[in-house]
Amino acid sequence: MRGTVRAWARPVAAAATLTVVVWRVGFGPFLDGVREVDGAALAAGAVIGLLTTVCCAWRWTIVARGLGLRLSFCAAVAAYYRSVFLNLTLPGGVAGDVHRGVSHGRDVRDVGLALRAVAWERTAGQVVQAVATVAVLVALPSPVRPSIPLVIVGFVATAIAVVLVSRARPGEGRSRWARARRALARDVRDALLARRAWPAIALASALVVIGHATTFVIAARTAGTEAPLSQLLPLALLAMLAMVLPSVAGWGPREGATAWAFAAAGLGAALGVATAVVYGAMVLVASLPGALLLVAAWVPRAAVAQPDGAADA
Repeated sequence: MRGTVRAWARPVAAAATLTVVVWRVGFGPFLDGVREVDGAALAAGAVIGLLTTVCCAWRWTIVARGLGLRLSFCAAVAAYYRSVFLNLTLPGGVAGDVHRGVSHGRDVRDVGLALRAVAWERTAGQVVQAVATVAVLVALPSPVRPSIPLVIVGFVATAIAVVLVSRARPGEGRSRWARARRALARDVRDALLARRAWPAIALASALVVIGHATTFVIAARTAGTEAPLSQLLPLALLAMLAMVLPSVAGWGPREGATAWAFAAAGLGAALGVATAVVYGAMVLVASLPGALLLVAAWVPRAAVAQPDGAADA
């Protein structure tokens, strides 16, 4: 029962956020965003999407191999494209990651470990994104600048906790908690903090953050924003942090956070919503190769599953 409640709570929260945004600004900014989308923005989004997907796949292979799982780079790129498309089109925003982890786990015959690899890969990317966001918010004016000291304290505490976990002794306990603690320490040590792993993970994640921020700035310009880059960059990173929250096919937190950030910066909530709509269109078009890969993978399975009699008919 609790699992069902949690499963429904996430999309309901995202839908509620979207409803509040519509209530405050109306449908006009959403329609404006759709009208402003052009071919140049979509092409730029597709190119940047290719680069960020390749970097994400590279990060995934590093983490998976650190956990002892085999994963080729080409297979990782294809799986990541499928994952991005499913994340953007299905409720929750994580269905693609679950599909990616389960599919890889079936290939290597260890679904649990494969899902852990996906979880650690996404976590590593989000940590680097959060660190980059704090750095930019400290360096440039932003709507949340007064809260930065508290955020820094939180990050320092988190970093200390990660280091302590990675250096903790395995222990001899046989309880479920003891086993989970040993697995956690081993994963962090071998997959994330290994000497050859963490620089590449950090580099790949930084490139992904730059790519997403660039896409957001292009979306803002396409929507009609004339604010300088020094003002747009903090807003982009703030909106990107909200995009990791559960959504309804990508909608909800993105529009809410962008509307709030633009309003707090004096640019207007309506322009923020239009920017979010353009950004959503750009990333959706950029993910379409994932849809083609899903169809290409489904057709052979459907042909194999089709009875001989049906084929003859």
